[in-house]
Amino acid sequence: MTAPLASSTLLAEGLPAAVLWDMDGTLVDTEPYWMAEEHLLVSEFGGEWNDEHAHNLIGNALIDSAHYIQKHGGVTLPADEIIARLTAGVVGRIAVEVPWRPGARELLFELHELGVPCALVTMSYREMAEAIVGTLPGEFFRFLVTGDEVEHGKPHAEPYLKGAALLGLEPAQCVAIEDSLTGVASAEAAGVPLLAVEHLVPVPERETRTVTRSLEGWTAKDLGRLVSR
Repeated sequence: MTAPLASSTLLAEGLPAAVLWDMDGTLVDTEPYWMAEEHLLVSEFGGEWNDEHAHNLIGNALIDSAHYIQKHGGVTLPADEIIARLTAGVVGRIAVEVPWRPGARELLFELHELGVPCALVTMSYREMAEAIVGTLPGEFFRFLVTGDEVEHGKPHAEPYLKGAALLGLEPAQCVAIEDSLTGVASAEAAGVPLLAVEHLVPVPERETRTVTRSLEGWTAKDLGRLVSR
């Protein structure tokens, strides 16, 4: 990695001052892992779970997902225990295979080489985020903003405002990469230029956002153009 560059230098070179990455469904394709663990947990309590329920949880704060599972899945465990059970199951699956999203590693590595700082902004808890980040061959993320360390989860602006603040930057100098509607709403509420990567749920086109089907072919310079729009 090159020496860290000043934000003004990065912006002058047509690059973002930083990139704020969502994790589940954006950096890694862990949503199927979460869904599988939800099915297992709900079936253990004799409830019924389907893809509609699972899709309703994509991008949510885990505490909100736990309450949803209590209500719709008949799981009588406390919310914190639901979160712990799901997280442990997903971390176990990650230990077997990290399902990187197409183009994500390549873009992350390019940003790393160019000295563009990155932060991870995820509603997964720190245990989960560290399990993913720990598989990378170096320090690719300056900071982790996790769901257990914010007062208000996505779609609130707090996670992305915190990510920019930790990097010492204005939100408008950064780019957020998201896949869920709650994440998109969080980034836009924080005033962060957005690249939405459609995955399991459609993201409507709007003038305020750029929507793509994949990160394949995306470069650091492409992200820089989103800052200057």
